[in-house]
Amino acid sequence: MVRPRGRRGGRRRGEHGARHVLIIVQNLPVPLDRRVWLECQALRANGYDVSVICPKGPGDPGRQVIDAVKIFKYRPAPEARGLFGFALEFAYSWMRTAALTLVVWRQCRFAFIQACNPPDTYWLLALLWRIRGVRFVFDHHDLNPELFLSRFGRPRTLIQRAEFATLSWLERMTFRSAERVISTNDSYREIAVRRGGRDPEDVIVVRSAPDTAVMRPSYPAIPRPADAVELVYLGIMGPQDGVDTVLYVMDELVHNRGRRDVHATLMGFGDSQQDLRRLASDLRLEEHVTFTGRADRQMVAENLSRADIGLCPDLKTPLNDVSTMNKTMEYMAFALPSVSFDLVETIFSGGEALLVVPTGDIAAFSDQIERLIDDKRLRLTMARAARARVSEFLDWQPQAQSYVGVYDALTGTERPSGVTYPDAPERTHDEWGNRIVPLGDEAEFNRFILERR
Repeated sequence: MVRPRGRRGGRRRGEHGARHVLIIVQNLPVPLDRRVWLECQALRANGYDVSVICPKGPGDPGRQVIDAVKIFKYRPAPEARGLFGFALEFAYSWMRTAALTLVVWRQCRFAFIQACNPPDTYWLLALLWRIRGVRFVFDHHDLNPELFLSRFGRPRTLIQRAEFATLSWLERMTFRSAERVISTNDSYREIAVRRGGRDPEDVIVVRSAPDTAVMRPSYPAIPRPADAVELVYLGIMGPQDGVDTVLYVMDELVHNRGRRDVHATLMGFGDSQQDLRRLASDLRLEEHVTFTGRADRQMVAENLSRADIGLCPDLKTPLNDVSTMNKTMEYMAFALPSVSFDLVETIFSGGEALLVVPTGDIAAFSDQIERLIDDKRLRLTMARAARARVSEFLDWQPQAQSYVGVYDALTGTERPSGVTYPDAPERTHDEWGNRIVPLGDEAEFNRFILERR
């Protein structure tokens, strides 16, 4: 049975929290990091206390409590450029995070540190806290050696070889220091076992997946024009993400094929965002491409509800080929067919909801978008397959079972009735007041998919 959570009236200052998990994230603020936020909710629903340390987003306060999750935030480092800049960013973030762990500990001691990479630097902080009995769980979000190879190719110079060797060593130390490794897919799990030398029983797959009871289409507040075609991209905009491919595809569709009715909305931010804006201007696409910048949950829901086709422009690189792309499954949750390059894990996620073309082939990518525009029956079939696959096979709730199971195993918790996850209440409107599309009404769902209004 589940262990009791403590004395009536709460814990005294500094009391040990045997079921308190501290999650460290450097890449994104929380709750913007949707995977981490779902993890927080799963832990809270099953009797764990949760704190998070992460960077601030624009306008974020330094301290927040959301749904009983305590969030401690620090001002992010200036944008990094070059090797020295990245080293400074990592050192700054590490020191700010280390200082905040002391703040959290003074309020309520924690039993676990869960570090989410990138970067692979928090194993050292976890080792320092091991002196106080804190245990380390590694949530493996990214492959930093593969990220290096994807951005810079095989190391050739002495400096590049040193950088790559450092990344590989940091990864090994992270794997070696963790009691458990949480992998986002089977490809990552295989790397943890083979390259990280971990016992397969200590590596648990918890796929990044949407909570489809909440993430579902609504009638958009600003529907697309009836005669328009709306394409959408959601994700980070870094050099390895291939977002420039979207602009070259739009150039092909608009200027070479005369598709003046096509518009693309690009949601997200990253190192390449300003370069992408300039490229869009150079290609004369200002009227056909909208950059939203950082996208909150409301913006994501609105734009995925009004879009016709999702775009997965990630090129086949050592990193992308084996990484699970969150955007693919989020498109599927909103009943969007997608076009993608031929990436192993993306093909697994998308299934029949995906049209796949050879990596880097702009003409073939454009062909498949035109195919979906012109063939409404295909678009409808793929959209329904997308929603069915993500809700039946790739939903978050079964992943939550595996995730909470990691901590239950470490704490010796037994749950005769299994892991619980809060059911979404039956609603007719989403949290922003838009009416939810009735997925059980086949005729209306079909009409919505084709009209998005």
